[in-house]
Amino acid sequence: MNVDEFVNANEPKEGGESFQLENGKLLDIDLDGSVTTKTGSMVAYSGDISFEGKSSAEGGITGFLKEKATGEGTDVMEATGTGHLYVADQEKKIQLIELDAGDEISVNGNDVLAFESSVNYEIRTMKSIAGFSAGGMTNVFLSGPGSVAITTHGEPLVLQPPVRTDPSATVAWSGNLSPGNYVDKSLSNMIGSSSDETYQLDFSGSDGFVVVQPYEELAPQQ
Repeated sequence: MNVDEFVNANEPKEGGESFQLENGKLLDIDLDGSVTTKTGSMVAYSGDISFEGKSSAEGGITGFLKEKATGEGTDVMEATGTGHLYVADQEKKIQLIELDAGDEISVNGNDVLAFESSVNYEIRTMKSIAGFSAGGMTNVFLSGPGSVAITTHGEPLVLQPPVRTDPSATVAWSGNLSPGNYVDKSLSNMIGSSSDETYQLDFSGSDGFVVVQPYEELAPQQ
């Protein structure tokens, strides 16, 4: 294609949504106010937008950070102003979820890309899942109303309980669910694990949903 065709094929799409996908891996945020995004996710912006980093794990919006001991700390930043903010995360696919009032979703901190200022959040550490990581597993609980953008390696699969999942492949679940810890020694023996035990998340009941991805997102080595 010539230069004009290239520009026309790849220029931003027109639309009235505050969160709009330019493609499967790039999010356009039509900003008029403030939004919270993952630090380092900004690839471009236009207009009058300022950024404030959040690097403390104590209090306020900075509670979004996971415990440093887990090696899964996720810094966030607040973008404020008017204009278009373009964000992405390592070519991961972006999934847009519109939360109504009363809707709640629990998301792995590393998989949250952005959420609107109208969305409330809370950090919860589930001690019952201590087998997966020392001290338990920490997730971000987001409640509506408002738009949320999460990321997945590849296309997600949404399952209904009862189901057991690999913690490293589990992206999110509905807020009404509270997973337990399940140990499958036969599986660990079959795959040759050195730990003698394989930990899984155990979702029981018949309501809600669980989001998994075709990829094991392991925590960085300390």
